[in-house]
Amino acid sequence: MRKQRVRAGVVDPGLHSRFVPDFTRRSARFNAATTGADSIWAVDHLIGLFPQSIWSPANVGGSRIAPASDAYYEPWTLLGYSAAKNRWPRLRLGVGVTDTGRRNPAVTAQAAATLHLLTGGRAILGIGPGERENNEPYGVEWKRPVARFEEAVATIRALWASNGEPISRDSEFFPLRDAVFALPPYRGTRPELWMGAHGPRMLRIAGQYADGWLPAFTGSPSEYRANLDKVRSAATNAGRDPDAIEAGTWFFVIAAKSAGIVEEILNSPVVRAYGLVAPAEAWARHGAEHPLGPTFAGGQDILPQTIDEATALEYGRRAPMSLLREFFLAGTPSEILDQLAERRDHGLTYAVLADFGLAHPRLSAGLAASTSFAKVVRGVRRL
Repeated sequence: MRKQRVRAGVVDPGLHSRFVPDFTRRSARFNAATTGADSIWAVDHLIGLFPQSIWSPANVGGSRIAPASDAYYEPWTLLGYSAAKNRWPRLRLGVGVTDTGRRNPAVTAQAAATLHLLTGGRAILGIGPGERENNEPYGVEWKRPVARFEEAVATIRALWASNGEPISRDSEFFPLRDAVFALPPYRGTRPELWMGAHGPRMLRIAGQYADGWLPAFTGSPSEYRANLDKVRSAATNAGRDPDAIEAGTWFFVIAAKSAGIVEEILNSPVVRAYGLVAPAEAWARHGAEHPLGPTFAGGQDILPQTIDEATALEYGRRAPMSLLREFFLAGTPSEILDQLAERRDHGLTYAVLADFGLAHPRLSAGLAASTSFAKVVRGVRRL
């Protein structure tokens, strides 16, 4: 196995704020350009993963800046705007991750290829099967998401390889009939495909086709290593170089200057309710039953907009602290860097970091935590 330094990307949450558009520009600049990150990432959601019902000044300081936790910007537009308004000649721009249910793969192929051309070859197409909350409420049938995902990836690759010639392709989900895709590559390159893969079949697909593996919920370092081995094994079986796949993870980070503030954020209503995104098997591993049932699949199946405030607060209080500490990277900057170093020793080469400091009930404490988050991003370069 090759030895490789760890690189870091930072997440712009892409929420509509009271300071738009300048807040998005300044936060992205602070979290990336001033910390030496390798990339900036935008999320692709219509609904967030935790209940909007608890997003209020009584529960979370960040609501004073971003009044609605479900008011997400469209990610390709956001990245194009941000790149145009900031001097980021080296930073890569990723979507983490886009959905193959509500987005036709031809449109996704066009959006990613456009960003790649206009930014001089810096686009990363993060892609995954999606979640129920961003599909079913909008009339998109939530069935066989993995099969649909695999066909979407094959369709995107076929369009990118068509050289502008009409292409036909049989597919259960996305048949092509004399379809034309004429956007050229940038200096012979297309955007890298990074896959948000978790289950056995998705891990196999990532090994066969992905340039990067980008799971969001990875469990312990040893679990991460076991799943990375499955990805690399699938790559070998497909005749690919297994070490050519970037071993990434999307991390939710709770960083603060003291253990006391870290505990306050971990115990905040938003973070506790976010524990519902962990699957029932993870709760069971920590000695608790998931409030939504012993077989609940977690983030892929949650419909957070249907959970009222009282229920969300009650369910969140049931989340074991040990589960939350597994789910989030939490601690002082040095402690978090130690956690990342352990994951590096289990194969991690790329950390995409999302700052959860503004989950603190007090806005001032949440804003102060961003300084600790920046120290984490800077420190990754030394791992």
